[in-house]
Amino acid sequence: MKEEARSKHDPYAVLRLPEFRLYIVARLCITLAMQIQAVIVGWQIYDIAQDPLSLGLIGLAEAIPSIVVSLYAGYIADTVSRKKIIMVVVTALLFCSAALLYFTLDISNVLAQYGTLPIYLVIFISGIARGFMGPAIFSFMPQLVANKQLYGNAITWSSTTWQAASLAGPAAGGLIYGFAGITAAYTTDAALVLLSLLAFAFIGAKPLPENINPQNLKDSLRSGIKFVFGNQVILSAISLDLFAVLFGGAVALLPIFASDILETGPQGLGFLRAAPAVGSVLMAVLMAYYPIRADAGKKMLWSVAGFGMCIILFGLSTSFWFSLVLLALSGAFDSISVIIRSTLIHTLTPEYMKGRVSSVNNIFVGSSNEIGAFESGFTAKLMGVVPAVLFGGIMTLVVVGVTGLKADKLRTLDLSPEPEMEPA
Repeated sequence: MKEEARSKHDPYAVLRLPEFRLYIVARLCITLAMQIQAVIVGWQIYDIAQDPLSLGLIGLAEAIPSIVVSLYAGYIADTVSRKKIIMVVVTALLFCSAALLYFTLDISNVLAQYGTLPIYLVIFISGIARGFMGPAIFSFMPQLVANKQLYGNAITWSSTTWQAASLAGPAAGGLIYGFAGITAAYTTDAALVLLSLLAFAFIGAKPLPENINPQNLKDSLRSGIKFVFGNQVILSAISLDLFAVLFGGAVALLPIFASDILETGPQGLGFLRAAPAVGSVLMAVLMAYYPIRADAGKKMLWSVAGFGMCIILFGLSTSFWFSLVLLALSGAFDSISVIIRSTLIHTLTPEYMKGRVSSVNNIFVGSSNEIGAFESGFTAKLMGVVPAVLFGGIMTLVVVGVTGLKADKLRTLDLSPEPEMEPA
């Protein structure tokens, strides 16, 4: 019986699919690039402006365009080849990376003339691109996995890849910036985006899922919103992550912690940025072997509460090593929440509607990191860096408590597979 049970769960099943492996490589490269870019841009802007609010404005410059285009991007992802969208978007991100690289070259005096404005402009353009990329990638990934039973496995490995890149990217960005300079760091960023574009190019285009209820643009967008707001499990899971990340966005203030509180340089900033991903990767790999199924809703609530506690303790810490541990634990708790949320959205959403549902998810969660970055920068400007982080962690715990009381269907959510009928 034990051998039979073990054979039913192959943690590497989805990695045996060639196109899914290409998808993983592409996702790894683009995430590495974006994480490296985030470290460089954050340190560069704070070095120029010396203002906590300037860090928050980075997130706002990316979040606003992403939110504005999200609903339309979801509609496009359900009506246009998802691979074509991805190719156009990654090409746009490649031009953004090339522009940031150009700004640092000796032949360019753009930053000398205009300060940080050109950097914010590029981030704004990349925000538009990411607004279209989110729904396209979200809905394209299941098309690479024919067996719906492998969705959970695919989501876990996709999340693991993202977290691994989030682990390596900030550390690499800080180290390259610190030891080889900003031009080398931006060159690495652009090269990784190019590799991602090539990997996506080798994945075959997939036909759009059949839409059993074709609608015009207005009705189509309305149906996607109605689906999310009419499903308590999806809505409460998305809302929980939204407010947790919104108030717990201490990562945006890490340049200040690295520079003024923990007194480390760009190398230390890279490790601080990478620490949450260390915990996330370890937890995601563990979940590939031992997926969360029973009492998934309760475990999601407890994991977000654990995330909030880690943020509070991080705000109080003055030890570099203790801060690293707390950030790693926050990443582990966050990984549980992300994987459960992604699994239930993929499972409960019809294929032909995944672009639109993903766009709503992107408005709630996809841009919450950037809006959370602005919230952190704004509250840090008003009340100081440490009080801002403590406030965010406490508000995260409040959100968990309210969600746990109000969302009974999420609280009782169980992702255990239906038992198979014995043959007669």
